[in-house]
Parts: sequence; structure tokens; C-alpha cells
Amino acid sequence: MSLDNETGLDPCGIRVRPVSGLVAADYFAPGYFVWAVLIANLARIGYEEKTMYMAAYDWRLSFQNTEARDQTLSRIKSNIELIVATNGGKKAVVIPHSMGVLYFLHFMKWVEAPAPMGGGGGPDWCSKHIKAVVNIGGPFLGVPKAIAGLFSAEAKDIAVVRAIAPGFLDNDIFQLQTLQHVMRMSRSWDSTMSMIPRGGDTIWGGLDWSPEEGYSCAKKRERKNDTQIAEEAGVESAVSQTRSAKYGRIISFGKDVAEAPSSDVERIDFRDAVKGHSAANTTCRDVWTEYHDMGFGGINAVAEYKTYTAESIVDLLHFVAPKMMARGTAHFSYGIADNLDDPKYKHYKYWSNPLETKLPNAPEMEIFSLYGVGLPTERAYIYKLSPAAECYIPFQIDTSADDEETCLKDGVYSVDGDETVPVLSAGFMCAKGWRGKTRFNPSGIRTYIREYSHSPPANLLEGRGTLSGAHVDIMGNFALIEDVIRVAAGASGEELGGDQVYSNIFNWSEKIDLQL
Repeated sequence: MSLDNETGLDPCGIRVRPVSGLVAADYFAPGYFVWAVLIANLARIGYEEKTMYMAAYDWRLSFQNTEARDQTLSRIKSNIELIVATNGGKKAVVIPHSMGVLYFLHFMKWVEAPAPMGGGGGPDWCSKHIKAVVNIGGPFLGVPKAIAGLFSAEAKDIAVVRAIAPGFLDNDIFQLQTLQHVMRMSRSWDSTMSMIPRGGDTIWGGLDWSPEEGYSCAKKRERKNDTQIAEEAGVESAVSQTRSAKYGRIISFGKDVAEAPSSDVERIDFRDAVKGHSAANTTCRDVWTEYHDMGFGGINAVAEYKTYTAESIVDLLHFVAPKMMARGTAHFSYGIADNLDDPKYKHYKYWSNPLETKLPNAPEMEIFSLYGVGLPTERAYIYKLSPAAECYIPFQIDTSADDEETCLKDGVYSVDGDETVPVLSAGFMCAKGWRGKTRFNPSGIRTYIREYSHSPPANLLEGRGTLSGAHVDIMGNFALIEDVIRVAAGASGEELGGDQVYSNIFNWSEKIDLQL
């Protein structure tokens, strides 16, 4: 499954390709549905192969490379054109899930951009062909989980295994082979870098503030109307008098660093550090991660900087994985545009970042963001240096760090979300960035947020649950399926009842100072 780590394309002599058709993603494995339930329900209201099309793509590649290697974007374009033409000009409803949400943002820019970089569909292609984009679990602004994955090949799930069975993951053979191989593989996939948080400290917060400040993990959720949303803004400022996690510090070396006032944290800048001699002796070389080229000087410099916010994390990744990030930044960008009319934004690397692109000129189109809430979702991490950095990845999540009051468990600070995508990333663009006519949404496409509050399955027979808000399981959530079916049958966002909100997304969005 690995790709070439110079080109991000096929390694010599190996070709792995995505399956096409509805069967490409109906089940991930026998009995584990992804799109199957939704497909069956769409069939119920009359959809079939000729009116429904699964846009399967190779999710390891950067979005532009799926076109270069497989012409995937061209195929999506002609399939949508065919479906619209053979159904009496009725426009298409597009339903992207997870990374597919970013992929389709890229597609909407690509399809209207002139060839050779784009699909040459002209400036009104989206308005002619697309009725609605119904995004499910969309990581519009990236996910902190991606940082843990790139930095140390572990996210909460691996850190938890380490806490439960310390002997198991620290067992030399297992750790060496598994984490290192996982890292070698995932770092060869350019798409991993599409998930790095975007918008820097403006969106994710700095050393001393974050939009989610004052969030308490214990709250039970009821559906909110507008007056409640206004009242809660007051309540939340009262809550934040108690101790609250400093979520802006996405990586901290040590719990003391994560909690200290920023004036007490002494940091030594890592950017100019001398990386020193290679830390690896030759025996480890069979599994290559760029950490072997870093040297003890570089490894210590990373820890001495103490704490990293969204902005410095991009620099950190450049420092620890220069080759990977050189590939990644040729295809993705993580900033906020000052002036969207600057010609540089015509380049494809900006197309999947909603903060550096404009939505298409399609005032009739609607954009939905559907996502689960009520599950603890990774937002920030406490790290430590690994004991034997020689053959290992030199940093690991410090699973001994716990603090119920600040939502810290096993070294991971969590916030509201669907277990993968925090509410902020899934909801902000539709709540504020694109609401009404903004510089990111010049034609005033209507946007709607539909949140689904997570309830665990009632019994074993219910399987993964029909009320789940989890990132993949939500694809079997009855309320979400009903919303999707209604849009697919022609309903507008108004007819669905507008926004449906359980989280504090509107309050949190208010705190983000972004020029609109």
C-alpha cells in the first residue's frame, strides 16, 4: 500500500488501484458497512445504477495526482454530466464523506478552472450541474489527529493500547515493526497531508486562548434554538472561570507545559537547531522514517520548544519530515488568504483549503454539513521523549497524563465531535465562513448545519447503532439517512428545517476573528 516517497505515485513495479462502482465502498469488510445502508435507502426511493454513481478514488494520492495518474476528476465530471443529461437536466446531489469532502472542494475548483491544470468546464459548471453538496463528517479545516499520526504514528487508539497493555506496544519487535511500518506507509501518502489543521492560530487558538475554551466534557446535550444559543454565550464565560484545557497548544512536551501560563514557558526555537549526527545505527535502516536522519540534536530541539500551536506545527513537520512536507506542500496549503483575487490562488494546491478559495458562483446550489457530536474527539496532545530513540520514533504520547476536569485522558485532550473530526472543523465554514455572502462565498450559496447527537447502540443486536454520531457509523444513522434521502428527493435546506444544532459551534465560531 505504500507509495514512492519521492513522487507520491506508484513505487517501481507495483500498481494498486481503487475498485469502481457502487461496490467500491458499500462495505469495508463483510458486515462492516460504509455506504451500503445509504445506497439501499436511495434505491427505495427509486435510485439505481443509472441515476446513482459512486465516485471512488485512490485516497492515498494527493487530489491533483488522482487526475494525473487515473483521470479521476475527469471521470467524475463526465459522469455527473451524463447523469444530468440523461435525467432531463435534473441537477445532481453530491454526497461526500470524510476526506471526500475536501476532495470534492478540490473538484469544484478543478472543474471550472481552465485546462491543462483544471477541467475547463467554465465558470458556471457547478451552477448548471449541482443542486446540493451534502457533506458528511467533513474535516473542512483539518484534524488534530493527523498531526499525531504524522508526528509519531499514533493517535488515541494506539496510545490507549499502550496504556492498557504497556508490555505489548513496548515489546521491541511489535513496536518497531508496527509503528515504524505504519509511519513509513502513511508518510508516503500525500493525502495524509490534506488533513493537517488549516487556518493556523486564527482558527485553532494560540498559547493562551482557543475557541472551545471553557468546554466541559460532561454536558448532556439537548437540541438548541437561537435564544438558547445566545444565552449560553453568557453561561460559557462563567464556566471558563474553572480550569479549562488550553486547546490552542496542540502539542505540549509535559503536562506542566500544557497547563502553565505562557509567560512561564521558556522555549528555545527549534527552527535553526543543528540536527547533529544520525541517531540510527545501521540495524534499523530496514524501516525508514525521516527520524533516522534527524540526530539527537534535532530531537532534543523539538522537545525544548515545549509547546506547539497550529501555526508552529506546520514548521515542526517541516523540521522532522522535510522530504514528506516538500511533497505535501506542493499539493496542499494551510493558510488564510489575505486577498482571494491574488493570481497565486489559481494554483491547485489551494483548492481544497476553504480559507484560500472561493466557492463556485452558484447561488441556487446549497451546501450542507452533516456530522456527529457528543463523542470525545482528539484536540491536543501531551508528548514525551521515547526512552530509546535509537530504533524508535523518538516521540510518544505520554499516556500517564490524566485530568478529568480538563478533558485530559491518556495524554489526549478531547473536545466535542464525532471521535475523529472536532466540531470546529466540521461546522465552522457552514456556521460562519460561508454564511451569507462572504469573501469565501461571493454568490451567497446557502449553507446548513445538521448535527446528530450520538447515542450508543441499545444492545448487541443493534450492531453499530442507528443513532450513532461516530465518524463512520453515522452512515447508518437513521436521522442522517432521512435527511440525505429528502435532499436526494428534492427537498431544500429550508424544508429540512434549517440548522439542527446540539454543540456550541455558533458560539465558538463567534470567537474566531476572521475577516469575512
